[in-house]
Amino acid sequence: MSEVLSWVFAILFVLVVIAWYLSYTAARLDRLHVRLSGTLAALDARLVRRAEAAVELANCGLLDGATALILANAAAESLEAPSEHGEARELAENDLTEALDLALTPQAVSTLRSTALGQDVLARLASACTRVQLARRFHNDAVTDVRRVRRKWTIRMFHLAGYTPMPHTVEFNDDSPEHLALV
Repeated sequence: MSEVLSWVFAILFVLVVIAWYLSYTAARLDRLHVRLSGTLAALDARLVRRAEAAVELANCGLLDGATALILANAAAESLEAPSEHGEARELAENDLTEALDLALTPQAVSTLRSTALGQDVLARLASACTRVQLARRFHNDAVTDVRRVRRKWTIRMFHLAGYTPMPHTVEFNDDSPEHLALV
């Protein structure tokens, strides 16, 4: 009888350890998903701020009309892009980056730096572009962490991720115009 009781306690101990491990793993995965949501929201906020800074630059009156129009259209497309990240959003962000590269030629930057308003607008735009780069890196790091954890066999076998889709990295050209870096 004592031997049967010790086997029952051993099996219960193993079951409790397995349950604890699964609970711990599920909680960790949940924290990673919360972190992922936070980084995506931060990236969205930074993208909106970059587009707003581009609109500010287009409307400051210091760029020529055609360049300002191209920049304003690209910024408006970025602001109107769907909030969920996909091809449409990434294309709009790529277009905004190209428009910024086109607008911020060395001559345009020197013209903007010659006025206080231009310096202020360039500083805001440079800050917004840097923050977009950092936010995208943080988000992609969070995606990598979630994907690494979700590849574990225990997560897949016990379906701990539920029906949450596998996250994807956000890929678009977020390079700051090279002449803006000197601000």
